[in-house]
Formats: sequence, structure tokens, C-alpha cells
Amino acid sequence: MRRGVVATLVSASAFGLMPVFAFYAYGTGMSVTTLLLLRFAIAAAVFLGWLGLRGRLGRLTGRQWATLALLGGGMYAAQSLLYFTAVQRIAPALAVLLLYLYPGLVSVLSAVVERTRVSWSVVGPILVSLAGLTLVVGRLDAGLDLLGVLAAVGAAVTYAFYIVLGSRVSASLSPAVTTAYLTMFATGSFALLGLALGGLDLGFAPAGWVWAAAVAIVSTVLAIALFFAGATTLGPVRASILSMLEPVVAVLAAWLLLGGTLSWPQLAGGAVVLAGAVWGILATPVRGDASPEDPAGEETTAVSASS
Repeated sequence: MRRGVVATLVSASAFGLMPVFAFYAYGTGMSVTTLLLLRFAIAAAVFLGWLGLRGRLGRLTGRQWATLALLGGGMYAAQSLLYFTAVQRIAPALAVLLLYLYPGLVSVLSAVVERTRVSWSVVGPILVSLAGLTLVVGRLDAGLDLLGVLAAVGAAVTYAFYIVLGSRVSASLSPAVTTAYLTMFATGSFALLGLALGGLDLGFAPAGWVWAAAVAIVSTVLAIALFFAGATTLGPVRASILSMLEPVVAVLAAWLLLGGTLSWPQLAGGAVVLAGAVWGILATPVRGDASPEDPAGEETTAVSASS
């Protein structure tokens, strides 16, 4: 149990450092598309290589290939593009706080998909998170980048749909296999996007490779692997609650390393958003919290870990 707690907290810290790493990468002249391509290409190589050496890649059905292509090349890639765009345009701490609207949205979407009665436990988390959102955003005419805010909120909405859909359509695959193929399809999406829009450029400063590697290894491979390790012991719901350390680390790291500041109303709003997120996690019917051996439970964990 103690190892599971430590693994989950280290995972959350690694995820929380990702906006700071991305901020430094942008400072070397790297574009959003290039950073995401490098992130997913490195992560996919590590995950697929590790599974290949262990003989655990397995054979997928046509439906599984199509599902993973939709989740990884479509929804996961879109969520990442929106989130990293938000980090580029607004304060990283603000971007990660807005992303944490997603647990409340998941509770509502899950109720719709499961066709359960819309109770206060479903509506409450999203209302609390929206109340916090009004404090975090404040006045949009106070110099805040509207497109950056919309990108962060869009990332939260996309991530919520991704979790709800993914946890229901690919429950037959293990978390490691799922993540490996998700990152592979995301790599393909950003390669095609970059070629189509001309957004790929390796002419950034050499230091950019260091920050791209940090995003890929620390905030993707290590973060996801440790989340799996923690969730196997604790269950996905408990692990998700402990992962609320992520935005705290993001805010502190941005303050210490980037000199960014959030006003007291914004910090209070962030606390309210996180309160709604915890409520949303607790209110969401998670099928896999029963046992680590339950394939459905592992898949719920796998999907929600890929942030």
C-alpha cells in the first residue's frame, strides 16, 4: 500500500512538471506540433520496445485497431494539442487548473452513458468546478488570452469524452498495451498534421531536445508507468484522488521556476475546481476499482492515466 501511494504521488509530480518542461521547450523555438510529435514518438518507442522485448504486444483484432486509432490518433491527440496550446498561450498553472474541470464532466457523461438518474452527485461536481472556473478566469478583459482559456477548457472537455469512451470500448486490452498503441497512433497524427500544415521544424536550439526528452520520459513514460503501479495496488479511484497532487505541483513549479503568479481569487478558484474534481472522481461509477486483476478495471486506469 505504501509503495502504491509513493508511486502515485511521484507520478502526479511528474505529470505536474510537464507544463514547465513544455514552457522551456517553447523558449528554444520549438512549435507545439513538433514538441508533441517528439513526445509521443519517444514514448511510443519506449513502450513498444519494452513490450516487444517481453513478448507482450499480442495480436489485435480489426475492431481493436480501429478503436485505438480513434482514441490515440483522434481524441488523445486532440486533447494534447489543445492542452499544450493552452500552456503556450496562458500561464502553465492556469492551464492545468482549467484542465481539472474534466472529473466533473466525466461524472455527468458517465451518468448519460450509463442512463442513470441525474442526481445531485452528478450535477454537483460540475457546478462546483464551474464556480471555481469563474474565479480562476476572472475578467476576460483583464489581459487574459481568450484562445488560451478556450483551449484549456476544450482540453478538459475532450479528455472527459476520451475517458468515458475509452473505458468502455477497449476493456479487453492491458494498460501497457493500450498506452503503447495510443502513443503510436498519436505520433502518426502529429506527423501527418505537421506535414499538412508545415508545423514541423527541427531548427530549434539544441536545448530543446533536453526539454522534449523531459516531457517524453519524465512526464509521459515514467508518469504513466508509476500511475499503473500505484493504481494496481490502490485501485483507480484512490489513485485518481492522489493524482490531484498534479495541479498543486504545476502551480508551485510555475511559481518557483517561471516566476508566474496567480492572484488570490485565482488560487481560491483553483481550490474550488479541485474540490469539484475530487467530488467528480468519487461520484463517477468506476467499474475497475474492485480488483487489480479485473481487465475492465485496468482499462479504466489505463485510459485515465494517459494525460
